[in-house]
Amino acid sequence: MTSVTVRVPAKVNLQLAVGPRRDDGFHDLVNVFQAVSLFDEVTASTGPGVGEPVTVGDVTARVSVEGEAAGQVPLDENNLAVRAALAAGARAGRPVDVALHIRKAIPVAGGMAGGSADAAAALVACDELWGLALPRDELMEIAADLGSDVPFALLGGTAVGTGRGEKLTALPGTGEYHWVFALADTGLSTAKVYAECDRLREATGDLAAWPEISERLLAALEAGDAKELGESLANDLQPAAVLLHRPLSRTLSAGRDHGALGALVSGSGPTCAFLAGSPDHAQELALALTAVGVCRATVTAHGPVPGATVIATTA
Repeated sequence: MTSVTVRVPAKVNLQLAVGPRRDDGFHDLVNVFQAVSLFDEVTASTGPGVGEPVTVGDVTARVSVEGEAAGQVPLDENNLAVRAALAAGARAGRPVDVALHIRKAIPVAGGMAGGSADAAAALVACDELWGLALPRDELMEIAADLGSDVPFALLGGTAVGTGRGEKLTALPGTGEYHWVFALADTGLSTAKVYAECDRLREATGDLAAWPEISERLLAALEAGDAKELGESLANDLQPAAVLLHRPLSRTLSAGRDHGALGALVSGSGPTCAFLAGSPDHAQELALALTAVGVCRATVTAHGPVPGATVIATTA
């Protein structure tokens, strides 16, 4: 049995500026991503695998999952990793079969792009497994078709995404940033959070402006200034996420009260992200959040880190 294992990071949104809803139902975004050291691993192999096969044309994929909230991950064509394997296999020009196994540490439905990360990892793993040698531009094109956050999971580092978030430009910067993530006891639907954001804007008459990147945030990244970055964090989806899951307000307040340099809901939530000043500060903050009981669990991580990376192959 031949196998390829790819490690892929979660993301945190340093800025998520949401423009008006477009005619296609999407929103124009300015989305500043940072990849952080909370990883899923996806192994693609030629063995028989576990689970029901999903077949499209000459491509068959199966998926199994272990780890963080594994029971909440779909095992059919609704799994983005399966769809990524099918999309990669369509380029093979021959019948191909793959068994995917996902080891999850990234929260499910947590606003940290775990499903998108798994899709990116599956793309890289299948490309290597089948010897496709697809050009990077083609992998990024497939990734964008799968979902707005999938291309960033391939790229990693720190980057700004425009359009739906899939048009990426890597951002220069210095330094390493230390994060604490407070995991909620429930997930949030990205579609529902965006819908609530639109509803709030309509109800208040607060029409969305064309999204623009924060110059203050860019300057903080370029200087490697964690304090300034913390004060620049912003997420237009945060009010909607908090309304849909009220306990997030208490979680965010607790992080600020215990010395976080910055606090925000990550993406569409419900994971809350807190920027710390050092690894020791991150550990102290994680313990404090756990002690006051405002979240299911906490994890610490640092960023930026690389995107989807092959870490093991067997022949």
